[in-house]
Amino acid sequence: MKALVFHKPKDIRLDFVADPRIENARDVIVKVTSSSISGSDLHIYNGYARQKKPLVLGHEFMGVVEEAGPQITALKRGDRVVVPFPISCGRCWFCERGLPAHCEKSNPAHYGPDGKTGRGGGLFGYTEEYGHYGGGQAQYVRVPFGDVGPRKIPGGVPDERVLFLSDILPTGWIAAEWCEIKRGDTVAVFGCGPVGLMAMKAARLMGAARIIAVDVLDYRRRLAKRVADAETIDPSETDCVEAIRHLTHGRGADACIDAVGMDADRGLGESVENALRLQAGSIKVLRQCIKAVRRGGVVSAVGAYTSPANFFPLDEIFEKGLRLRAGQAPAQAVLDQVFELALKGVYTAEDIVTHRMPLDDGPKAYKMFNDKTDGCVKVVLKPWDEEVVEQDTAAELQSFAEYEEMASLSETLYGERAQARASGGDS
Repeated sequence: MKALVFHKPKDIRLDFVADPRIENARDVIVKVTSSSISGSDLHIYNGYARQKKPLVLGHEFMGVVEEAGPQITALKRGDRVVVPFPISCGRCWFCERGLPAHCEKSNPAHYGPDGKTGRGGGLFGYTEEYGHYGGGQAQYVRVPFGDVGPRKIPGGVPDERVLFLSDILPTGWIAAEWCEIKRGDTVAVFGCGPVGLMAMKAARLMGAARIIAVDVLDYRRRLAKRVADAETIDPSETDCVEAIRHLTHGRGADACIDAVGMDADRGLGESVENALRLQAGSIKVLRQCIKAVRRGGVVSAVGAYTSPANFFPLDEIFEKGLRLRAGQAPAQAVLDQVFELALKGVYTAEDIVTHRMPLDDGPKAYKMFNDKTDGCVKVVLKPWDEEVVEQDTAAELQSFAEYEEMASLSETLYGERAQARASGGDS
């Protein structure tokens, strides 16, 4: 089969590799119909996440069941499915408590309770340390624990309506949910990439009155304004922390979301400093979130960090009485809830897809996405197409009026929850 294979940093190739096969009675083989490139894939591409051996990449994918192991009873050949990115057994202590990214069974070679020497559960297409599982940027993929992760897709639903249930929709939802949003809150989102945009949409649905979007790229800020009615800040032109305080009567945002992670833009000085201290990436955006959030507020970090960081501002977190939530999104734990919203068209990512390309053009797509050229925000890859007709994404973007109609629907769906939070309760 054809697959996108990582060989070394900046070296992604379209290779022919062996088709996956059933290795366990709970396995499913999926014929991939759509896949996507995620910001997390760039950590491998750029060498931030260590990977020494060739690896089929990709953890955002969906497709059709080709074969199912003997213990799979709910799926059969021909079923359309979308697959969440964490590999979860569904039966261990963590899986039973809604923490699938910490599954004790899916990454036996590297799993451990320590966050430095051990790793969490397995992930599709994301380094040897997370199980060395082949990813979904391929024509076929083996899905372990196929009775837990895959969700059936009803007939007539287009791929792009549900493809992103594999990652950015649940991740964006969790990013907002961790903020404990009350009706009328102001939420600042750092990073207008796919996850940041979904977090903005989710925050709106949960009752946020204002969204402040921070990004250095104009085309991404314009997209944030268009799909989430966000107020925008260019941190390369102004002090974003002071700008957020100015917009919030000097207090700061009620919650800040770090949807950038260690890939933040940084100057020569910080790059040299990091090299001297053997630090990969930057915690610049996390620091900004901690400064920009109000006292007693929440910082939600879903942008990935894969190495220790110097000068972590624990003193500021303590002094301001902040709550910090971070980590891989427990996708399976919220997937059913988000699935229903996606099917209704209330919470989707169709309007941020900028490029549709055949898998053969994957290396070109990686470079474009990494270099942020050609207005690239989200790429959909088609493993079985020799050529993909590009659609006019700008024409497909929803108008503000349509978005407001979706938001009004969310008032009905989440009114009781928002009221409970506003009165200090939980739901």
